[in-house]
Amino acid sequence: MGSTDESNKPLNLYEPPSSPSQPLLSKHFPSIDAPISQIDGATSEPDQTQYLQISYNYGPRHIKDLPFLILFLLFVLSTFALGIFASVNRNPNSNNISSFAFDSISSSCIKNSSTNAFHYQKQLFFGTPISLNSSNSSLWESLIWTLVITLILSVPFVLFVLLLLKHYTKQIVYVSLPFFVIVPIFFNIYWFVACTVSSTCSDAFPLAYRILVLVFVFLVIGVIVWIFVVNWHRVELTVKIIAVASNALSNNLGLFGVLPALTLGLLVYYVPIVVFLVFARLNGKIVPRENDGEYNCVWKQDSWVPAYYALAILTMLWSTLVMVEAQVYVISGTIAQWYFSKDDSRPKRSIRSSLRHVFGPSSGTICLSGLLVFVVRVVRAAVDNARQEDAAGIVNLILRCCVNALLTAVDFLNKFTINFAAITGEAYCTSARMTYELLKRNLLSAVFVETVSTRILAGIIFVLSALYAIVVCAILKGVSHLGMDSYFVAIIAWVLLIVILSFFVHVLDNVIDTVYVCYAIDRDRGEVCKQEVHEVYVHLPISRNHRSSLVARTPLVV
Repeated sequence: MGSTDESNKPLNLYEPPSSPSQPLLSKHFPSIDAPISQIDGATSEPDQTQYLQISYNYGPRHIKDLPFLILFLLFVLSTFALGIFASVNRNPNSNNISSFAFDSISSSCIKNSSTNAFHYQKQLFFGTPISLNSSNSSLWESLIWTLVITLILSVPFVLFVLLLLKHYTKQIVYVSLPFFVIVPIFFNIYWFVACTVSSTCSDAFPLAYRILVLVFVFLVIGVIVWIFVVNWHRVELTVKIIAVASNALSNNLGLFGVLPALTLGLLVYYVPIVVFLVFARLNGKIVPRENDGEYNCVWKQDSWVPAYYALAILTMLWSTLVMVEAQVYVISGTIAQWYFSKDDSRPKRSIRSSLRHVFGPSSGTICLSGLLVFVVRVVRAAVDNARQEDAAGIVNLILRCCVNALLTAVDFLNKFTINFAAITGEAYCTSARMTYELLKRNLLSAVFVETVSTRILAGIIFVLSALYAIVVCAILKGVSHLGMDSYFVAIIAWVLLIVILSFFVHVLDNVIDTVYVCYAIDRDRGEVCKQEVHEVYVHLPISRNHRSSLVARTPLVV
């Protein structure tokens, strides 16, 4: 039992346990199994309160990771400043090279006359007639109308899927599972029969190749079946996890308005950069070039233009990843406020406060996270490119394995870091360390191995979008005369719907991760903010490495 001075000692979130025999679980939380409960029963009083401060930070937050925010702003400002310079400094004669001729007296290219330039411009804009026959016009009209209707229907479709996942999760999962096999088999047999019947397809695609593709697709389907058979014991837990996440998302439907708005804002932000890239191409001059003793006038681009292209493309890629991380931050902050609310009512202005944090104190953290993800993807692309080049040698193989292991570790580290930063407002490195320690103290995996939910959700949206494509194709064949073009329109509609539903699955995955971190904080504090979440997440597999180390120390406690 601690003394009075010890009880009045201020809490320190970052102080590690003072001795190796201190238990890591709060004794107020139900145990998972017998050995852990024995360790839990010997918890001392100072350790119970050591980490109680970890919760959602409703107070004012201080700006974090400021250097990375400044670096990102320098990239953006440089891109826009040089883009404005490129727009003003562009050469108006860049498209009139044919109107210039080499002058031997001045040893330079001079313009012949304005008539040639006018003739060139007229030929450029009006010289190539655009012809659209009735067949192409009908195809484009059907395609546009199909995409517009799909976009309109996607909003109630997503809400309907969310409603089904919230109230009838088990039914929709078990009904969809057979379609994971039936739909690929149907398409595999259908294309084989259709190609065999069509003389054009059968001539271009011999029977032997068709049989080879048919067998290969069936092998892939067999692998899918094997994956579900192996993971069948986790399907029931996955159903409950999806239901909990769907319930959390349904209580924060405003995310479906804010997240697409952020994506639209990113596209608007891209527009001037794309315009600057077009104008940057027009920066240069017309110079003479000797070819077999004759001088011709050619276009020579300014030397700084390629560097600007590299800068603008890097800025766009970094901005894309920053926006993705910002969306994760908004999702995490909003869901965390719902989770830690003491009553069933939804917290007010939760999305607004998350937006204020992501574009305010935590903007540097978001920029750093986006930069790390960008670097990881670039290095991984370089490693994959080196693998395709078949670089021989045991050293290259070892280096690739080490790099892949490092990149995988960074991905896993980044997985919950932004979730934790959105909850606490801490800096990136601090959030990464505290997240790992939080999960480790509570015997939870830092990787979160429950990935079956993502695979099942991906399968569900594939099935739903495929069924929608079949319905679209049937309607087009019944009301139009597109013929084989109806398959093309149906495929485009399928791609559009599956992109929209993939965004929905992305949001739901981030909700699952956020609830997971909130559940770990609850365990750490010995509290239960959402009973329905604890009833599900308590069945998640614990970290075996952490458990074995604790069990090994059990005799010391006893």
